[in-house]
Amino acid sequence: MKTNKSYSKRLKVTKNGKILSRKAGFNHFNAKQSRTKQLAGRKGRNFVIKNKPLSHLLPFN
Repeated sequence: MKTNKSYSKRLKVTKNGKILSRKAGFNHFNAKQSRTKQLAGRKGRNFVIKNKPLSHLLPFN
């Protein structure tokens, strides 16, 4: 089984097994936003996925 690289680059698995993803819509055009909104886009948010699709995409967790 291979790890889906495009999927694994978008997610981060923490030490306790939580899955974090980036907020959508913060890739570019952030200069006009306030600084707090810019920094809010850097924070990860909890990513919920069921175990079966996760085991197919990220088998070596």
